[in-house]
Amino acid sequence: MISAGLAFGGYFGLFLSAVLAATLLPLSSEAVLVALSQARGFDVVLLFAVATFGNTVGATVNWALGRYCLRWRHRRWFPVSADQLNRAGSQFQRYGLWSLLFAWMPVIGDPLTFAAGILRVHLLPFLVLVGIGKGARYAAVILLADSVLTSS
Repeated sequence: MISAGLAFGGYFGLFLSAVLAATLLPLSSEAVLVALSQARGFDVVLLFAVATFGNTVGATVNWALGRYCLRWRHRRWFPVSADQLNRAGSQFQRYGLWSLLFAWMPVIGDPLTFAAGILRVHLLPFLVLVGIGKGARYAAVILLADSVLTSS
């Protein structure tokens, strides 16, 4: 059994890595999730919930940036390129709100959530669709890691 402090640190570290990974920063939270899911003393269902919640929070930061910070898009420090915005906008035009189910995907996911803010997608459908997509990805990561790492 792990101590309460270590458990809190693990869950909090996972939450923080999931939030940051969903923002426009080039980070990944899957390695943290896999490591903790294989460690003794961590509840896999709680790990799944923490990772999904944190990653959805991070995507919501992108949504808010798109909604409220677009006026700075021509600045050099702006985190999304015109090309990324155009690709994300094309996804929205082609698939509409349902494209948010793919917000977990590398390269297009972060600009997609940013574009959702620009296009003024309502927050509740945004949260539901992004949460479903990110939850499905984390469930797949946990199940794949468990099957690969416990079979060896």
